[in-house]
Amino acid sequence: MDGNRTRRTEFIRPNRVEDGGAHQALGHLHFVEYREDMATPARELSSTALSDGLTVVVKRDCETCQMVEQVILEITESTSIRVITQDDPAFPESVDREHDNELAFSWHHDIETVPTLIKVSSGSEEVRTVGWSQAEWQTITGIDDLGASLPVMRPGCGSMSVDPDLVDALRAKFAGDGLAARQVEFAQAEDPFEAMFERGWTDGLPVVPPTRERVLRMLEGTTRDPDEVVAIAPPDLVELTVEKIAVNAVMAGCRPEYLPWVIAAIEAVCNDTFNMHGLLATTMPVGPVLICNGPGTKAIGMNSGINVFGQGNRANLTIGRAVQLVIRNVGGGRPGEVDRATHGSPGKISFCFAEDEVGSPFQPLSVQRGMPEGTDAITVFAGEGPKCVVDQLARTPEQLVATLADALMGMHNPKLVIGFDVVLVISPDHSRIFHEAKWSDAEVLEALYAATTRPGAELARGVGGIAEGVPAGFADAPALPKFRPGGILLAHAGGGAGLFSSMIGGWVNGEMGSDPVTVAVRP
Repeated sequence: MDGNRTRRTEFIRPNRVEDGGAHQALGHLHFVEYREDMATPARELSSTALSDGLTVVVKRDCETCQMVEQVILEITESTSIRVITQDDPAFPESVDREHDNELAFSWHHDIETVPTLIKVSSGSEEVRTVGWSQAEWQTITGIDDLGASLPVMRPGCGSMSVDPDLVDALRAKFAGDGLAARQVEFAQAEDPFEAMFERGWTDGLPVVPPTRERVLRMLEGTTRDPDEVVAIAPPDLVELTVEKIAVNAVMAGCRPEYLPWVIAAIEAVCNDTFNMHGLLATTMPVGPVLICNGPGTKAIGMNSGINVFGQGNRANLTIGRAVQLVIRNVGGGRPGEVDRATHGSPGKISFCFAEDEVGSPFQPLSVQRGMPEGTDAITVFAGEGPKCVVDQLARTPEQLVATLADALMGMHNPKLVIGFDVVLVISPDHSRIFHEAKWSDAEVLEALYAATTRPGAELARGVGGIAEGVPAGFADAPALPKFRPGGILLAHAGGGAGLFSSMIGGWVNGEMGSDPVTVAVRP
């Protein structure tokens, strides 16, 4: 996209057939044809400026506008009135009119409903009314008996300038969008989807072309300025503006209301604490895992239940995907270049989910990490794919903790300790066991830390025929923890049936690797 270029825009018209002309659809665009024999064609719009006196904006595709045609004619018998028609240039047939064929007047003067009657004095709007109100039209025009035979009041119809199918193109044409991104022009014969593949802008899946209209619509999802610098993107250390994030959010398939979550995730991963550059360069199969909390997760339709890590939910998948596309397309983090993963992981396309706070016996993860309750927040964790932990027979917290602890000990290697964090995602069926025993999240974590501590003699290199392990000098240690303090992140999510939980193993944690980061989501 290039803020210095303009693009020819065609406007969508209502897809219908009526006396005023035949409206025909062509793909996603519609065009309008009118009969050559129509009487008294409308003048082209003379100016988008307001004219002193009365102005009325109408369209044929509005019964109230059709009803007030006789009123408009009645006004012309007493005073002048500028009549602007949006759709059919032959309407209203009984008076002279101008055709707002590009909806420029309607856009610039915020016409949201037709008919709209405006009174202008000295070039400034004095008063307006929308729809038909006998009393208000009489007051504005000064004609006491205007429309006396009509109903006292009737609502109008939506203006074409606020039609959802039109508004993005109008915004791009008239709003002075201020977008700074370079616009890439494809040849006429190029398929934009294939062209984006060929230019290396995708993650291997098709992406949505980020047209000016789509990017402007995406920016409606945030109150931040498009040119605000959110972060510095690794590995190329490029400034990430809100606009650049919005472009990639469009490509990922996000809706505008997802954009604040994408921005927050970018803020969380692009810093020395999370160390996105290191995460890209490692040969381990890890990527950013986004765990979302707060009422906003429900508002945007995120999944925290059945198939929570899987396919099918637009918000989960596209928010995580947008983050990865930003790092790839702006930061330069491409596989085979900086990204040196030995195997990689499907989670490197998108790994984002919401925590089930309503059904959880625990505090939300964000609250455990210091955020005020009820705050929309994202925690980012450098993690691999989820691994299932099965225990269908445990009926006490102690029994379930024993199973979870044994599974956690095997993460990466049962003899590697302290270096790796983990996210433990407890399912509703498993969390019910803790809930019935009235165990809090703090009590569960305390039990897990204790149960994942082993004597150094069991963990030393060579013991049990396993070459991996702690150096021989630690063999005499009475107890070595699998995880550092705070290294187990406890979350609650998943479907309501299935005695399974999941663990998401981490990358090297601490100053030499990555620490989890939690940030608030702001509009």
